[in-house]
Amino acid sequence: MFSFKQLEAVYWIDRAGSFAGAALRLNTSQAAISKRVQELESVLSADIFDRSQRQARLTEKGEEVLQAAVRLLEQRDQALEALTRPEAMTRRLRIGVTELTAMTWLPLLLQRVRAEYPRVAILPDVDSGLNLRDKLLADEIDVAIAPQALDEPRFSTLSLGQVPFAWMCQAGALPADRKVAAHELAGQTILVQGPKSVLGTLVERWLRSQQVHRAQSISTDSVLPLIGLTVAGMGVSYLPRDCLATWIDSGALQVFHTSLPAPEVHYAVSWRAERRSVLVSSVTQIARECCDFSNLFQRSAQEPAAGRA
Repeated sequence: MFSFKQLEAVYWIDRAGSFAGAALRLNTSQAAISKRVQELESVLSADIFDRSQRQARLTEKGEEVLQAAVRLLEQRDQALEALTRPEAMTRRLRIGVTELTAMTWLPLLLQRVRAEYPRVAILPDVDSGLNLRDKLLADEIDVAIAPQALDEPRFSTLSLGQVPFAWMCQAGALPADRKVAAHELAGQTILVQGPKSVLGTLVERWLRSQQVHRAQSISTDSVLPLIGLTVAGMGVSYLPRDCLATWIDSGALQVFHTSLPAPEVHYAVSWRAERRSVLVSSVTQIARECCDFSNLFQRSAQEPAAGRA
């Protein structure tokens, strides 16, 4: 008979690409992983891995075992989650978020999840939207919170709402009492996030669709440099409005309106559609409840939330 430990060994060897990588994932030794595989091969009277290769490659029988392992491990996890009280559930939860969520309401989310699932190990991962999409597809994270342009047929998504964004510049750099024409916007240095950013991709698509042929642009992978460069008068950028209200009110940033309809930014939480999980379902609902892009660097879940997106 086989065991779940043996199936886990096969699963993580395939995911990590090596016996050593699987040992690291399962917090055990490489010798223990090898023993589990050998025991399973003995039960099946067949090789699971081709040992003539330098990397751990599955045999034809191994592919069959992997498919069964994925199915059985998912069923086991679903059963355990359904039968276990939230306060007693023990597992890892990998939450991927983009930078804006990390800069605003991620602490609130982590506190809420930890309060309801105190024994769940939460592993946050801050990355660009397109990298999070790839990690979700590769089963390196369980959920991803990002702009909804992350939509992918293999994902289930729950909308978190629209987040107000606006074109901004240094105070006085552009008129505030009228709409800025397309040719005026094109004459500015436009500050954008890089190609791995979903927000950056949204802005680039919008500029092309509106035929804004800019003369110059500066690209960065991070929101903070965009804010700093805009404040310094190095160009104009499309930035989240509510969490920068203090900067706008103080005159460090100026909102300007264009004669073109601005791109809408919607956020969502996504997960693999085929992965049914009580924990993930609960976390997505918690995310919707505490989603709040109104303030930067929020400190406490006890603070009143305003301006929910």
